[in-house]
Amino acid sequence: MKEKFDVSGMTCSACQLAVEKGVKKLDGIDRADVNLLYNSLVVEYDEDKLSEEDILKAVSDAGYSAISSSSEKGVNKKVENKIDIYEEELKEKQKQLKWSFLFLIPLMYIAMGSMMGLPQPSFLSGIENILNLAIAQMLLTIPVMIINSHFFKNGFKTLFKLSPNMDSLIAIGSGSAFLYGVFAIFRISTGFGHGDLELVNRYAHDFYFESAAMILTLITLGKYLESKAKRKTSSAINSLMDLTPQRAIVERDGIQKEIDVSEISIGEIIIVKPGSNIPVDGVIIDGNTSIDESALTGESIPVEKTVNDKVLAATTNKAGFFKFRATLIGEDTTISKIIELVEDANTTKAPIAKMADKIAGVFVPVVILIALVTAVYWGIKSDFETALSMAISVLVISCPCALGLATPVAIMVGTGIGAKLGILFKSAESLENLHNTDVVLLDKTGTITKGVPSVVDIEVDGIDKEDFVKIAASLEKKSEHPLAKAIVKYAEENNIEILEAKNFTTLTGMGVFGEIDGNIYITGNLKLMNEEEINTEKFINRADEYANKGYTPIYFADEEKIIGVIALQDTIKETSKDAIKKLKKLGKTVAMVTGDNEKTANAIGKSLELDKIYAEVMPEDKEKIVRKYQDEGKKVAFVGDGINDAPALARSEIGVAIGAGTDIAIESADVVLIKSELFDLVNAIKLSDATIRNIKQNLFWAFFYNIIGIPIAAGVFYTSFGLKLNPMIGALAMSFSSVFVVTNALRLNLFKKEN
Repeated sequence: MKEKFDVSGMTCSACQLAVEKGVKKLDGIDRADVNLLYNSLVVEYDEDKLSEEDILKAVSDAGYSAISSSSEKGVNKKVENKIDIYEEELKEKQKQLKWSFLFLIPLMYIAMGSMMGLPQPSFLSGIENILNLAIAQMLLTIPVMIINSHFFKNGFKTLFKLSPNMDSLIAIGSGSAFLYGVFAIFRISTGFGHGDLELVNRYAHDFYFESAAMILTLITLGKYLESKAKRKTSSAINSLMDLTPQRAIVERDGIQKEIDVSEISIGEIIIVKPGSNIPVDGVIIDGNTSIDESALTGESIPVEKTVNDKVLAATTNKAGFFKFRATLIGEDTTISKIIELVEDANTTKAPIAKMADKIAGVFVPVVILIALVTAVYWGIKSDFETALSMAISVLVISCPCALGLATPVAIMVGTGIGAKLGILFKSAESLENLHNTDVVLLDKTGTITKGVPSVVDIEVDGIDKEDFVKIAASLEKKSEHPLAKAIVKYAEENNIEILEAKNFTTLTGMGVFGEIDGNIYITGNLKLMNEEEINTEKFINRADEYANKGYTPIYFADEEKIIGVIALQDTIKETSKDAIKKLKKLGKTVAMVTGDNEKTANAIGKSLELDKIYAEVMPEDKEKIVRKYQDEGKKVAFVGDGINDAPALARSEIGVAIGAGTDIAIESADVVLIKSELFDLVNAIKLSDATIRNIKQNLFWAFFYNIIGIPIAAGVFYTSFGLKLNPMIGALAMSFSSVFVVTNALRLNLFKKEN
């Protein structure tokens, strides 16, 4: 069973790892992935061994809380809720920031103003009023700590559960600074009470209240900016959702009525006016128009539509007035499935994220240990104030949240851009691995070609041509193969009668048998004719001529001899040749795999300049070809659209399904090209490369920042170069490291597709 949960209290990769570890310990868990960007947990488990309550308890035991989100109705509703979470988070951070600055500004003025020559109130000036100054700073710091109390609640809760996180570092750092200030107040009070002015002077300028308040405020500022940037990462999905109207005009009992889209039923007649967006999927029953489908396919040119054509939710009616019958509603519409696929991809983990997870598991405890060592070392070598300052700097400059965000923000932006271009990545793993493939295997029909063949010539022997077409179409009527459909269509267009074939049998990849008017007929390729020992000598030269032109010859025979050959041509897509050139430029070996005869395949392959051609391939052999390359150490991407492609799609490292293909092909694939254009495979590979490059940049920054920042904060360069880090600067640097990572991920929005 698969279930999703919203998890609250997570702030960094250490939190993410703590929740994952806590849940994965349970017996019966097959998968547990935590997404820091979504604050979500996706679990696949055996419901005979586990219950939802067990999972919620495991999250609670890790120091966090969770609620089930699987009960939310509708994919759009779920995504809306995610967006609402971002909005609520942004408003909450804005509120915290405003009130924090309200107390921080006067605090900084009275704490630092005298150093800058600014006038100070008389009751706070001079050594005789130093206790007043200290208490005033403490009173201004306490509200800031209350406003940002979540750092202390979450931080100490996870610390006590032995799974410290970023909040633990902040809580320890700012809490230590505040407690030192309170300690200083007691020491000053003791000095005044005993007339020991030397003791008063020693603590008069080291309260650290402003550091405690500034650390909390600057980190809240960073979180606010991070929330704003995170909100933008979901812009691609937001724009898709915005295209689905909330209201629709339906026709009930001849009367037009405007209703909420959620009230539409399957079979209902919906009216769409020019300029309106389509609310659900359906089929046109009246009218003509042109539809802008760019939101789903990335194709900017509007598509002409008429009666019996499909229309999709979230696309835009550009011209005419039409009526259509609803066929898919709610979560079943194409747009909803796209949003669901993108959301599912965002909940999975790219393999590259595992490195960050391993580091995050030990990062916070190591930082706390470094801070303790720093405090002890400088406490012995220098004074308590220096030791405390450096230990606090170590705690607040460390940034596990940047590590946690490095992968999911880039994955979210990358999958969102892909969705806008009509490229659906089903998982983060497929997004990462696609650009690493070495070999691209292409099915011919529907992938390289349009998949809509047509009859170009007919050769018969000893039979009237019309009678021959009647037999051929009757035999092919029950077949689902595109070539069979082309023959049936030819008969229908020429008003030729089609009969009912009895005892119909399909030989996968070869042909069919059937009985018409009491006679047995066979249709298929040359291999089938040879197996059935039917003499093809009379037609072999003609069939070769067809094949050399790139046509596909189909033989038809009775029980004794060949009665005719039909030549069919499946037009190569306009973009296929350029797409193959681009794939080869990207360093891929490009091969075509087809069941077509060798001469036809070679004619097509030669025109496309393919590296390798596999012809007369049986469906089960496609998977063997994939394995052959894998045995050579190659990573394979297989592109196909049919039921017979499913094994090869599943076997390859990356299975790519053409969107116009069968459901089983799409189900077996890792990537779906909605537009059915091979050029989009080029865009998918380039987007994969750009996204992983962005993730590597983010991870490099997160690691590099800590590798440089922590030694400086610990005072490694203080003795030699006098280089020391103020805790407030450390807090600012820490906050902006996360903002940098999210902003860098947003650069993926500049991705330019190949045309």
